[in-house]
Amino acid sequence: MSTGHTPPTAIHVEELTRRYGDLVAVDQVSFTVPGGQMTGFVGGNGAGKTTTMRMIMGVLGIHGGRVRWGDREITTTDRRGTGYMPEERGLYPKQKVREQLIYLAQLKGMSASEAKGEVTEYLERLGLAERMDDTVESLSLGNQQRVQITAALVDQPSALILDEPFSGLDPAAVDSMADLLREHTARGVPVLFSSHQLDLVDRLCDRLVILAGGQVRAEGTPDELRQGTALRYRVVGVSDVGWVRDVLPDGGGGGRVLDVDGSTAVVELAGDPGADQQVLDRLVSEASRRGGLRELAPIITPLSEIYREATA
Repeated sequence: MSTGHTPPTAIHVEELTRRYGDLVAVDQVSFTVPGGQMTGFVGGNGAGKTTTMRMIMGVLGIHGGRVRWGDREITTTDRRGTGYMPEERGLYPKQKVREQLIYLAQLKGMSASEAKGEVTEYLERLGLAERMDDTVESLSLGNQQRVQITAALVDQPSALILDEPFSGLDPAAVDSMADLLREHTARGVPVLFSSHQLDLVDRLCDRLVILAGGQVRAEGTPDELRQGTALRYRVVGVSDVGWVRDVLPDGGGGGRVLDVDGSTAVVELAGDPGADQQVLDRLVSEASRRGGLRELAPIITPLSEIYREATA
């Protein structure tokens, strides 16, 4: 693959604002998309994700705030070197897949021979080798999505702004796409993509930005976002573990019992490291008197729960 454009150290979105009459669709939104990382942009319909992406790309005017490309203001040239996948897909339905992608790559400055090689390689990796000479309209929606993704990636862009890139893709295509994006982050490219698939965002992203009502409600790495959530443990005993209620009676003793079901219980700790360790030690000690433990492990808070709490 070609070396492509030089990526910025980061894209900084600073207090971006967009109004439609009296409606403030994006309200002083600020976040950073670091170079070499995938940043997931999540939020419900109407949260302002697409509008924010359009302002970053200069498709919509900015009513307040700015976008910085590293340590300077973003330029038209920077935007031209960015791989952008908009909400409205921009393919020509009656044109052949490879022919169209080569044409789009040439518009971005690639030579015909270089474009042909890059396009062919991307289509092969995304499972479209046998459909290269078919028209776009003859493809399924999922395969059209793969073509659109190729159009955004083919010239080795300096940054990637992708609006719902995984929509309509089967699991194998998702994995192929994720591998391609990681190759771009490996050369320092900042990647911002929106998605409604929270489990996918949780699995792929280095950072998350949660948007609701046109405002950023939370931002950070998955671990940083989980720091504010309750610390829960799964307790699995050799036999019935109803005895956990003796260790944590009625919410006392440094935590509370959330559930007991036969040999499995879920407990929530208070969040004080010293006190939490004492509770864990008491659980282990009591378990040794009651037949032993099969498992005592923390429960990772799912992104869906973090999202619900941030947008409530």
